[in-house]
Amino acid sequence: MNGEKNDASINCREVLHRVYHFLDGELTPERRDQIARHLDRCSPCLEAFGFENEIRRLVADRCRDQVPDELRTRIAAVIDHEHKQSSKAGGIAEGAER
Repeated sequence: MNGEKNDASINCREVLHRVYHFLDGELTPERRDQIARHLDRCSPCLEAFGFENEIRRLVADRCRDQVPDELRTRIAAVIDHEHKQSSKAGGIAEGAER
């Protein structure tokens, strides 16, 4: 599974443990390269990686909640109102300190 000397620091167990970090781009470039080289040579790990990647894609595609436009508009209005109130309060407090 892992024949090259420069990849001796990574094994199947570590590859499978780090598959989500790999998919999320949370690894150093060096570690990503090590894992990619391992996946190129190790079909069981590549199969597991492909399965996890597919599951992730399915969840992302199927588990999106659609927020009605009316609700989105109301939330944006409340946030805007809160922001304006916060700005006014900050301006009054700053002016009072002077």
